[in-house]
Amino acid sequence: MTTKNLGRLEQIRDLKKYWEKEATDFTPWLCEEQNMSLLGDAIGIDLELEEQEKNVGPFRADILCKDTGNNQWVLIENQIEKTDHTHLGQLMTYAAGLHAVTIVWIAARFTDQHRAALDWLNEISKDSLRFFGLEIELWKVDDSLPAPKFNIISKPNDWSKNVIIGPIRLTETKQKQLNYWVQFNNFMKERNGSVKPTKALPQHWMNIGVGRTGFSLSATINTNENKIGVELYLDGEQAKNRFKQLKDNQNQITSMLGDLEWQELPEKIASRIACFKTNENPLEVGKWVSQQIWMAEKLEAFDKCFRPLIKELF
Repeated sequence: MTTKNLGRLEQIRDLKKYWEKEATDFTPWLCEEQNMSLLGDAIGIDLELEEQEKNVGPFRADILCKDTGNNQWVLIENQIEKTDHTHLGQLMTYAAGLHAVTIVWIAARFTDQHRAALDWLNEISKDSLRFFGLEIELWKVDDSLPAPKFNIISKPNDWSKNVIIGPIRLTETKQKQLNYWVQFNNFMKERNGSVKPTKALPQHWMNIGVGRTGFSLSATINTNENKIGVELYLDGEQAKNRFKQLKDNQNQITSMLGDLEWQELPEKIASRIACFKTNENPLEVGKWVSQQIWMAEKLEAFDKCFRPLIKELF
């Protein structure tokens, strides 16, 4: 029997051997696209960098991002040492000044007290405000380059449950819509593909980031017309111009995705590019698995096709 050699996995305990200073080394590293993508994968949010060292009154926040799935703010504060009260206070100050909806605190190590503080904030906060705590680690195999790893220490209470808790009484249709997206969210997480689902809500769509604000992928269910769909949705002042730029690549896009509906929607600010599967009743639970497999495959194909094209648009 042939003996196979394996390397030895070793953790680099002192992060300052790689990042000497937070402001001039770690923060710029984290702002690089591939590293922001790594962080986004860890917390399940498609992030787009907005500004580094953002002024908030007399203070400066480390990183300000947008969640491209819902166009909401994400504030990131980072340390390459263990957590401290100063950074916790800064997070609260920045959140109040920016009305950030997602707060991400990254550190080399979380104390039990600061982890408990984030858990408590998630417990008492409304759905619109979310707190993540992550530890950053560096690992290497023998003499390899160091590899970063994010570990979630604290996260919003509903991040894994994906349910709505509150006094609102849902109609039967709304409840089924919520159940549909809860199952789809769980299915996508188990699939572990290139597309990360967002929180399940009682509505006929789920928006998913595609790497840039003003664009989102959407999975849709239409109970009136018995059809399901996947689309690229363009919004904002540049939506029409960007729609036309994408249409200039229609042949290339069609070769990858097949025939699509190019809906400029001249009466609206937004535009969309969509495909639909008809004769599908989203309220028929027995069809959910096959419908959601189709949605997942289409979303991943849309993401692969449109993500690089979107980056090139002006």
